[in-house]
Amino acid sequence: MGIHGLVALSSLLLVSCPPKSDAGHQADIISTVEFNHTGELLATGDKGGRVVIFQREPESKNEPYNQGEYNVYSTFQSHEPEFDYLKSLEIEEKINKIKWLPQQNAAHSLLSTNDKTIKLWKITERDKRPEGYNLKDEEGKLKDLSTVTSLQVPVLKPMDLMVEVTPRRIFANGHTYHVNSISVNSDCETYMSADDLRINLWHLAITDRSFNIVDIKPANMEDLTEVITASEFHPHHCNLFVYSSSKGSLRLCDMRASALCDKHSKLYEEPEDPSNRSFFSEIISSVSDVKFSHSGRYMLTRDYLTVKVWDLNMETKPVETYQVHDYLRSKLCSLYENDCIFDKFECAWNGSDSVIMTGAYNNFFRMFDRNTKRDVTLEASRESSKPRAILKPRRVCVGGKRRKDDISVDSLDFTKKILHTAWHPTENIIAIAATNNLYIFQDKVNSEMH
Repeated sequence: MGIHGLVALSSLLLVSCPPKSDAGHQADIISTVEFNHTGELLATGDKGGRVVIFQREPESKNEPYNQGEYNVYSTFQSHEPEFDYLKSLEIEEKINKIKWLPQQNAAHSLLSTNDKTIKLWKITERDKRPEGYNLKDEEGKLKDLSTVTSLQVPVLKPMDLMVEVTPRRIFANGHTYHVNSISVNSDCETYMSADDLRINLWHLAITDRSFNIVDIKPANMEDLTEVITASEFHPHHCNLFVYSSSKGSLRLCDMRASALCDKHSKLYEEPEDPSNRSFFSEIISSVSDVKFSHSGRYMLTRDYLTVKVWDLNMETKPVETYQVHDYLRSKLCSLYENDCIFDKFECAWNGSDSVIMTGAYNNFFRMFDRNTKRDVTLEASRESSKPRAILKPRRVCVGGKRRKDDISVDSLDFTKKILHTAWHPTENIIAIAATNNLYIFQDKVNSEMH
C-alpha cells in the first residue's frame, strides 16, 4: 500500500449516536476499537460499559462498489458501575480494552475489561428452533399429561437469526490499580492483564487465581518513579512480552528466565537530547501504546508527539521516528493547563507492517509509509464521510503564510481527538473512533482492483 492508497480512502460507514444530555453523551464516547483475527467482526467499547459488534456484510455482485460494509451485529452491556466499599471508590463501567480470542469453533469469544474486572464473552448464532415437543405446547407451557396420546419427534424449523451473547467467565480481584491493557497469548490458553504497577498472567479456564509476572511497586510508595502504561504478548513466541513505562522505556521479558519477570531481558530506551530538555520532557516521553508488528520483528510505540519503530535486536534507539504533530511543541504549556498533554493516543500497523497509523487532534489521524517515508494527515468528519467520498489530505500551518485549505495551529479543536484506531488484519480497511462516532474507511485504490 503506497501513499496513493493512503490518500484515496473512501468512507464506508458512519455510526453515530443521537444527541443526548451531557451524561448520555459521555456514556456514548468510544473507548476502544478492535478487529477480530479475520477482520469480519469489529468490536467497540464505550464509557457506558457497552460493547457493540459490527459484522462485515458479504460482497454483492450486483453492487461491486459495496465492498462488504459493516453493520451492527450485536450490542450488549458488558460492565455496570460498581462501588468498592473497602476503599470508598466508584468503579467506572467504561470499557478500557477489548481483545478477541482466535476462533476455534462456530462461536466467537472476546475479553473485555473495565478498571478492575475482566470478562470473557461468547457470541453465538441461532437460526433454527425445535418444534413439536411432546410435553409442551407451542407457547412452551406444560401440557396436561392425560391429553398426550401419541409420541412425535421434535423437528428443527428455520427462524430469524438470533445473536446470543453469554458471559462465560469473570476474572475479578486480580488488580489493585486500574487495568490499562490485556493481551491474549499465542498459546491461545493464557492472557495477561496490566495495571499501573503489576502484570498478571491468567489461564482462560481459571478465574479464581492469576500469577503475578511483573511487580514494580516499591516498598515505599514515595519512591515510585514510573508506572506501567501498556503491555503486549509477542505474536509468535508465547514466552515473550513487552511492557512500556511512563518514563518512555520498553522492557522485553522472557517468562522462561524466571517466574517473576521483574528483571527484563532487554531494555529499549532512547537517550534524551539535552537541547530539547524542558519541564514537559518527562510527560511527553511517556509511552501511551506499544504494538508488536505482525512479523514480530518490530515494536511500534506512541508517545505524545511521535511514533517510533523499534527493532527487537537494537536496544539503544528506535530505527524510525515519525513526528505526529510537532507543531504542538510550542503549545505544551496550554496543553498542560487543559490536561490534553495526558491524552493517551494509540497506534496501529497495517497488515503488511509497511504503514503505521495514529490519531491526533481536530479529528485528524496520521499515516506514515515506512518504505517511501511519506506521510499524510487525514480528517474523520461528517463532511468527509459521505459514501465513497475521497478523503483530502489536510495540512496544519504554523505562522503567517498558508495555502487555501490549510488549517492554522491556533484554530485546532483539542476537544476533538482520535485516541483509538484499528486496522483490518489483512485488508486496507481502518476503523477510527472520534468521540461518539465510529468511522470506517477503505482504501479506494485497493477496492478498484477487485
